[in-house]
Amino acid sequence: MPVRPAAPAHAAPAAPTPAAPARPATRPRAGRAGHGPSSRLRHPRLLGVAGGLAGLALLAGCASAPSEAGPSGSAAAGENCARMVTNSGGLDDRSFNQSSWAGLQKAEKDDGIQARVLVSTTENDLAPNVAQAVGSGCGFVLTVGYELAPATEEQAAANPDIDFAIVDETVDAPNVKPILFDTAQASYLAGYLAAGVSTSGKVATFGGGNQPPVTLFMDGFSDGVDAYNAAHGTSVQLLGWSKEAQDGSFTGDFEDVNKGKQLAQALIDQGADVIMPVAGQVGEGAASAALATGGVDVIWVDNDGYDTLPAEYRPVVLTSVIKDTEKAVQQIAVSSTDGTFTNEPYVGTLDNGGVDIAPFHDLESSVSPELSAELDALRDQIASGAVTVTSPSQP
Repeated sequence: MPVRPAAPAHAAPAAPTPAAPARPATRPRAGRAGHGPSSRLRHPRLLGVAGGLAGLALLAGCASAPSEAGPSGSAAAGENCARMVTNSGGLDDRSFNQSSWAGLQKAEKDDGIQARVLVSTTENDLAPNVAQAVGSGCGFVLTVGYELAPATEEQAAANPDIDFAIVDETVDAPNVKPILFDTAQASYLAGYLAAGVSTSGKVATFGGGNQPPVTLFMDGFSDGVDAYNAAHGTSVQLLGWSKEAQDGSFTGDFEDVNKGKQLAQALIDQGADVIMPVAGQVGEGAASAALATGGVDVIWVDNDGYDTLPAEYRPVVLTSVIKDTEKAVQQIAVSSTDGTFTNEPYVGTLDNGGVDIAPFHDLESSVSPELSAELDALRDQIASGAVTVTSPSQP
């Protein structure tokens, strides 16, 4: 996926004030894309789903054609059923595959939509799995990530009567709904927080790959650090990413946890004491390095890492930049069954609750009441448009 040109330089916002003007309506995205903080945290965080996955029968993309049997019998055409296809990161990625599947599970439990998932483990699984999902006879197919865009586009064109949705990517077709999140907004809060709690004066971020859904987080984080410095007259340094150059530190994949640990350790050795990995399960390596080093905190992404990471890492999880993929997927799956489905992109923002930062959990005592209040004020100002967060990767 091509890297977008850098956004024009802009001045860091002034120190936030508690007052927030009335919020405007959220505007839909146009065009094609490239991929508590306090007791007043308004938006519920995503719930971990790792514990509920073990007992589920998953459909493997490389195996022979699996059975389509469900809890209440065979899933035939015409029934309310849905199929999801993961990207090559697999299902238990502690990231958007896992959260998307949680949304379909919720639709099955609450809305009677029979849900199954086809798990991709390599790039060779992607197109066959989408074709198999279409062949199930279900009226709704969900795909996750930019890797699945070509197969989604091809199958959507060939099957105009099937509703498709794709997470963190845009496919321009009358029967495909993009599910997108302006994570730069919530990452701005995370960057401001990181700068505010850092004692070394250095914080860091790194990604799995230089792709828009990844760099969108990193751009917001960078702006948040800059905003804190402007507000407090400090000079906290960001390692691992240059928003101006649109380049930085990347592991090159989203699966190799050891690569994440090595890169995080290199950033820690340079003095970083807060790190935000944007690399799916690779980020677990950063948590491992932080725990082993001591005095280093991690900011997770996509879902609440306090819930989804192994419990041993809870002491180092400062917060998470969360996307409420679960809620969005459930609502869109239901829309496919009740006749309200459209291809208008869903864009999660701070204003509509689609993105936010998670509570501070075990590290709440490290966040001063004053800093927490600043974050609350910033959240309101970004949601209202009083503070604008920009990125060339924005949806």
